Amino acid sequence: MTAVNVSGINIRLVSADQELTKLLREVLDEIREPQCFLAVGAAADSERDANLWLWDYEPGSFLPSRSSFRASQCLFLVSLKHLEEFQRSIAPAEVNILLKPATRHTLRASVGLAVSAQWESLSTATSLREDRDELLQCLIQTSLTLQNYDHERTAFLARAAHDFRAPLTAINGYSGLLLGEHLGPLNGTQKEVLQRMQHSAKRLSRMASAMLELSLGRHVKRSPRLAPNDIRETLGQAMNDIMTFADEKRLTISTDLAAADFPLHFEPGQMEQVLVNILDNACKFTPKAGTIEVTGYPYFWERRSANTALGPIAERRRAIRNEANSYRIDIQDSGDPIPSGHLQLIFEEYTSYDRNCDRSGGGLGLAIARLIMTQHEGRIWAENTAAGPRFSFVLPKRHLIETTSSYN
Repeated sequence: MTAVNVSGINIRLVSADQELTKLLREVLDEIREPQCFLAVGAAADSERDANLWLWDYEPGSFLPSRSSFRASQCLFLVSLKHLEEFQRSIAPAEVNILLKPATRHTLRASVGLAVSAQWESLSTATSLREDRDELLQCLIQTSLTLQNYDHERTAFLARAAHDFRAPLTAINGYSGLLLGEHLGPLNGTQKEVLQRMQHSAKRLSRMASAMLELSLGRHVKRSPRLAPNDIRETLGQAMNDIMTFADEKRLTISTDLAAADFPLHFEPGQMEQVLVNILDNACKFTPKAGTIEVTGYPYFWERRSANTALGPIAERRRAIRNEANSYRIDIQDSGDPIPSGHLQLIFEEYTSYDRNCDRSGGGLGLAIARLIMTQHEGRIWAENTAAGPRFSFVLPKRHLIETTSSYN
């Protein structure tokens, strides 16, 4: 595997997993230096050499001979249950392994390290390269150990979240029973306390559901139940969920959703979750007596753009072609700006930054919102504006053939 292109790094992904391919393309878009060129196909379908190979391992699949590559030149994606079998198949075991299913964060870290190593090797002397490869092997083994710990932590969180949901559901039910005065009349103070208790229980329930969804989402591929639905009705349900929190802070929330000139296909419960998570985040970080504005409108989305914010390319194309191919919702609040370096990180799982106004919220609500939007083949992002932070997402326009196949 000897590559000749010195203008960038040639990468070949050997996998039939379309979701992995899509995720890898997004990760490579974030690597500015060096430029990366991705080819996808079967191992026997190699038409050009590659600097870096990513092998999506399955039992019985073809593997390259150990003598045909340096350890730093291949990254093998292996599920934990097949790890021992894989290591026996490609002895010695000092190879770069990324445990499946790979998250965006681990894939970006592993691929970024491998790309940097290959780029340096193009201009590094042989003796220095050998020393560097020896150090890299130590990092590879450390990475595999940490990935094992991460999988164990994820399994624990999934079990804990599952156990939390039953008592929280009971608390919500009993609170509703009391608020309905089925067990006797209540005075105003008692109702207010119960409403706050129910609101807190619902927030805990959403957090538990988010933890479970994030944990299972890495292992179970879920397709949303798409059907034509009313986004205004879904927003109304989400508003009811966060109104108690908004009233406590005397926040002014305005909504203005323009009618779409095509049916919007989405799963109502999932889309309500996205809206609740973003609105809850906005309520939390908007100062008392602040404002939140929710707007929606048909939008032309340039899907091929690598720019997460979708701004310049999308608007430039829209000036040429006015036909909307998506519906966009913006949620603007009057809170403090988000540090520019964290506009992408706030959607990562279980991440935060060291500030009192950490918008990531521990990486639960916004991470689950991105997971849902990815399942709906949409996009979600955040940006700072002169009026404050703005969270936006787009739902793609779907044709009859697409939606029909989604039901099956």
